Amino acid sequence: MAQLTMLKGKIHRCTVTQADLDYEGSVTISEDLMEAASIVEHEQVHIWDVTSGARITTYAMRGARSSGTICINGAAAHLIKPGDLVIIAAFLAVDEAYVDNWNPSIVLVNAHNGILGTTIRECPGPSSRSAQERRSVQIAACARGDLDDAMSG
Repeated sequence: MAQLTMLKGKIHRCTVTQADLDYEGSVTISEDLMEAASIVEHEQVHIWDVTSGARITTYAMRGARSSGTICINGAAAHLIKPGDLVIIAAFLAVDEAYVDNWNPSIVLVNAHNGILGTTIRECPGPSSRSAQERRSVQIAACARGDLDDAMSG
């Protein structure tokens, strides 16, 4: 049976807290964020920098729980800087027979990388709302616990 590469989990628009050029490589992610996004230590992840447009592939390392840490390690620290907004995503091969019922873990965070909520749905773009308006609606909906509204924001 054929397999398709599907989104496993992502941390949406988190803020880079540190960049350590002298480390060997990888990204250090707060343990609670990794768990919520179904990312495991040493798993390959993609990082898409919303601020600069840089895109890298590396692996995840577990940071202190509830620390909000998103630390870009190694050479990627030249491309992705503290304060940048990034999306961190992991993928998984899924048998084609299960694709229609596949649900990724999507984690929405606040400005300090605290978890606002998780969902399995995303709102496809483009939208008539500005990015800032969509983000405000998502944050408010997550605060209410209404994740359907958060993703349609």
